[in-house]
Amino acid sequence: MLKLTPILLAVLYGFAMYRFSAWRTARELNEKSTELADPTLRKLTARMAAALDLDRIKVHIYEIEPVNGLAAPDGRIFITRGFYKRYRAGQVTAEELASVIAHELGHVALGHSRRRMIDFSGQNALRTALAMVLSRFLPGIGIWLAGMVTSMLAAKLSRKDEYEADAYASALLTKAGIGTAAQKSLFTKLEALTGARGGAAPAWLMSHPKTAERIAAIEANEARWG
Repeated sequence: MLKLTPILLAVLYGFAMYRFSAWRTARELNEKSTELADPTLRKLTARMAAALDLDRIKVHIYEIEPVNGLAAPDGRIFITRGFYKRYRAGQVTAEELASVIAHELGHVALGHSRRRMIDFSGQNALRTALAMVLSRFLPGIGIWLAGMVTSMLAAKLSRKDEYEADAYASALLTKAGIGTAAQKSLFTKLEALTGARGGAAPAWLMSHPKTAERIAAIEANEARWG
């Protein structure tokens, strides 16, 4: 009888996790979201849709409190209720929220959202395989090392995706006549809005680039675009 190796077991585990995560995410979003109906934001999304030669850009409100935007693996765009509340309270402008939508559109257009789900499952498989191997030679710390290695890899891939989605959003906002000022001003607010303190961790362990680096990258793109 064929013996399943640790690597094969890890691959099978990763595939099963991918299918389960995709199903669970779709169900969660279906149950806890409604279409965005705000007239001011819909006017801005209409301008972005025109810039992309689309009939419309549909955005949903995800009924959770943390401040965030996300792009589902199926291509749908979501803004959390917590983020929308900040906009209604005047803490975030319509243009700043539109820049979040443009950013999430970038994740969809560049294939990040679907790949992230696959990457997440692959990283779980890699973590499992590494833990199996390292634990044989380094009992007690093998699992910890496997987690650290895969976390560092995931953070690096995530930061790359964020820069690419930022660049896509900048180009779209510029083409739509909205501009990048709101995109950059939102970055300076995000730490306070989310309660994050990015400076407490090394940049290479963060899933998102530092604010100053993201703004500098946008300005470098603008200079290059002329």
